[in-house]
Amino acid sequence: MTTIQLSHINKSFGQQTSRVQVLSDINFTAQAGQLSLVIGPSGSGKSTFLTIAGGLQTPNSGQVLLNQKSLPALTAKQRDALRLNQIGFILQAYNLVPYLTVREQFKLADRVKKQGNLSADALQNLLQRLGIRELQQKYPDQLSGGQKQRVAIARALYTDPKIVLADEPTAALDSDRVKEIGRLFADLAKTQHKAIIVVTHDLRLRQYADRVYQLMDGKISRKAG
Repeated sequence: MTTIQLSHINKSFGQQTSRVQVLSDINFTAQAGQLSLVIGPSGSGKSTFLTIAGGLQTPNSGQVLLNQKSLPALTAKQRDALRLNQIGFILQAYNLVPYLTVREQFKLADRVKKQGNLSADALQNLLQRLGIRELQQKYPDQLSGGQKQRVAIARALYTDPKIVLADEPTAALDSDRVKEIGRLFADLAKTQHKAIIVVTHDLRLRQYADRVYQLMDGKISRKAG
């Protein structure tokens, strides 16, 4: 089943001589139960692509459908509710609250989304799998970049979203952690029927993907294998 569909998406920034075309006629679909990898170098439009797919940005033209619903046709309140209940974002900036411990980051998520989050046991299992269970009393400034990245991944998965949108989720991780994240994403897609889209330049994730695309100079193409 098609979960996300982007049709003829164009996105530019600036005006006239300062105008930059970031995305050009993008057509893309993501299925529930599959891990889709979008590979491209820095500046290729990956982050813009991901934020448009998740409704954080709007394209200049084209259509974005999420579970057959047109995102531009929804009110701002409806888009917020949809993102809260269905989408888990993993962004490069981590977006951890600096004055909350790792454990408190999840308690905050409980206050924002009151139902449908992982059980206490499921959360502990996830933290154990990510190798951060022992860090729950630490504050973000006490964590390494890789540890912050894994906390951000856990926080996004804690709300049990049906769609996961990840922007360079393995950039700060060593090869062993990359393998674990790759296996985790692939497993969640298959066993929990989630649509997971990862934009990255990290080719180490390619072996775990069901579909691989390349985004280059604002244009997307499907890669074989």
